[in-house]
Amino acid sequence: QVQLVESGGGLVQAGGSLRLSCAASERTFSSYSMGWFRQAPGKDREFVARIGVRSGITDYADSVKGRFTISRDNANNTVYLQMNKLKPEDTAVYYCTVNIFGRTTRRAQDYDYWGQGTQVTVSS
Repeated sequence: QVQLVESGGGLVQAGGSLRLSCAASERTFSSYSMGWFRQAPGKDREFVARIGVRSGITDYADSVKGRFTISRDNANNTVYLQMNKLKPEDTAVYYCTVNIFGRTTRRAQDYDYWGQGTQVTVSS
């Protein structure tokens, strides 16, 4: 079982930045595809970004494209989400997730393990 631990959430003003981190427990991390999803109160969990086994393969939701950047550090079993120009509508609990077969997808049901989530709140 893969354990994922997110950190880096918090309260920030609109226009500010945060960097989320997600540390994985497995040494085979480099063979996993990773994703970030978010869930706002009363809404479904939605795709934010994903990164393939090779860091050059990334994909973003239209709502965050150009503002968020996903990256990975295989040496430290960590995936990051750099969030710039934050907006109040980015407020949500952000979840890190992994596909242990190395597939990249935008569908939550295609991922195998999830972190506990970290709260991001953007004030106007």
